[in-house]
Amino acid sequence: MPISPAYRPDPRYAALGPEFADPVKPAVFPEQIIRFRNDRVAATVGLEALDDTEWRRAFADFQAMPDNQPEPLAMRYHGHQFRHYNPYIGDGRGFLFGQVREAGSDRLLDFGTKGSGQTPHSRTADGRLTLKGGVREVLAAEMLEALGVPTSRAFSLIETGEELWRNDEPSPTRGAVLTRLSHSHIRFGSFQRHAYEERPDLVRILAEHVLETYYPDAVEEGPAGLFRRVVGRSAKLAARWMAAGFVHGVLNTDNLNLTGESFDYGPYRFLPHNDPHFTAAYFDEQGLYSFARQPEAVFWNLQQLAGALSTVAESDPLVEALNGYSEAYRDALAAAVVNRLGLKSLSQEADVALANVAFRALGEGGEALRWEPFFFDWFGGAASESRALGGPRVGLYDGEAFKALRTAFESYEPDRPERLEQGYFARPEPEELLYPENEAIWARIAEADDWSAFENKIARIGAAREAMRLA
Repeated sequence: MPISPAYRPDPRYAALGPEFADPVKPAVFPEQIIRFRNDRVAATVGLEALDDTEWRRAFADFQAMPDNQPEPLAMRYHGHQFRHYNPYIGDGRGFLFGQVREAGSDRLLDFGTKGSGQTPHSRTADGRLTLKGGVREVLAAEMLEALGVPTSRAFSLIETGEELWRNDEPSPTRGAVLTRLSHSHIRFGSFQRHAYEERPDLVRILAEHVLETYYPDAVEEGPAGLFRRVVGRSAKLAARWMAAGFVHGVLNTDNLNLTGESFDYGPYRFLPHNDPHFTAAYFDEQGLYSFARQPEAVFWNLQQLAGALSTVAESDPLVEALNGYSEAYRDALAAAVVNRLGLKSLSQEADVALANVAFRALGEGGEALRWEPFFFDWFGGAASESRALGGPRVGLYDGEAFKALRTAFESYEPDRPERLEQGYFARPEPEELLYPENEAIWARIAEADDWSAFENKIARIGAAREAMRLA
């Protein structure tokens, strides 16, 4: 396997031992058709030089990478699913394939799979992923990265030549295997499993591993220090979702990790317009994970993590950290809105006030004002006023809330104003990823094996990412 000096394997999770994961064998697929390979991200981990045959060996056959994890590991965890505890879950159609260091940041990154075959946690499921699900996850990860959300990156999508049967889409449907690159797949539910099984010794071992691996500055503080940092990272993640107009859809405790990075995109949606009650998953009949309830859902999940950590930590510092979530989320949301608007932060108080005014303006725009065009039109604040008022939505920007927003912009300077010179901002419309377009992209693949719309969308999202360069 040709690798560059940027390839730095660092397989740490396997050293935890058999209480934390089960060795598994990947499925053998009848075909291996590469549909997406993320060479941009591969360059950051030294794997961009792989040819297609070598890529398939790594991310379809899952042959061990040099000096890396010797075999795939299905990670053990439990979790609350729609707030009902489930002790029968774990990596049921995926595994940890290897771990590497990222060039530049030195972050430890996991290669995690989806659709790679059955594991001891599969129960009656086939351990597979539909190609449609893989396509949707690639698009979600690319879009979220462009919008400044801490997210896993889709690394590889390979069609497997299998026919799968599913109740929620026309069957048979095509199969695929996805590999994502994420800053940890250790979940809230990883701790819950060991607490449920009354193994505080394993809770402590896992906490020490997470501290040493991801939060070395907090090692001396122990599990309580770990929890404080997870609360802060989780508050930032929830805030970034809200600023991006993103609805994850399934905010169970097994879908939140210890590094505050978003991953595992199933029935997600991006908001068409400001709608607090907008729900992504058709099976979320009570709207538990609707758009406006996401921050509270993250807080509830943090409470469950605190419960697991209370087996090895005093309760008072855990409660103190939980009590800080609301303020951390408020400040993170203000920072996220300022970031999305391409402005320099003024002060915590001013930024919070600006975020409130921005949300009122979005509310005033109603269904006629789509979420993403609002941030596109006003990117740079007052510097884009003539662009916004000369564009296709000028009629939506006359209300009192928008007058207040324009007044608030007068105190702000654009951050990196050269970004406004990008051709992207000369367009009348921004890049979006609304449900009808997702479905249209898939329809062309399903009906004619036409991947041009998918490939063009990836390229356009990449152009948006490079133009906005969100922090």
